[in-house]
Amino acid sequence: MRQRREAGSVATRFPEVASIIMNMTYNQKGTISILRTFHFTPSSYAFFTVNCLRQDCIDGGFDLNQVITAMIKNRKVDAKGTLSCKGTYSPTNHSDIAYEVAIQYT
Repeated sequence: MRQRREAGSVATRFPEVASIIMNMTYNQKGTISILRTFHFTPSSYAFFTVNCLRQDCIDGGFDLNQVITAMIKNRKVDAKGTLSCKGTYSPTNHSDIAYEVAIQYT
């Protein structure tokens, strides 16, 4: 929670942004894929890191802060990509996401 507060709000960090929608498909070996959607408004925290869903993953997750910041800097409205969890867990590449980000500007 501390990291979220320190990130500030979307309105404070990115006043030109009206909304950010992030769709991600979470893939973990041995399970079905999970679709998750995150909607960020101007009052939302400007913290774009999603935790790994694997319970035994340590310090894992998916950091989309650089992706979204670069999109805003370049006024891009959409982007797609993949990220692998960087957490410490014995099997490598134990989970990944495919993401789509859409940004609306004011």
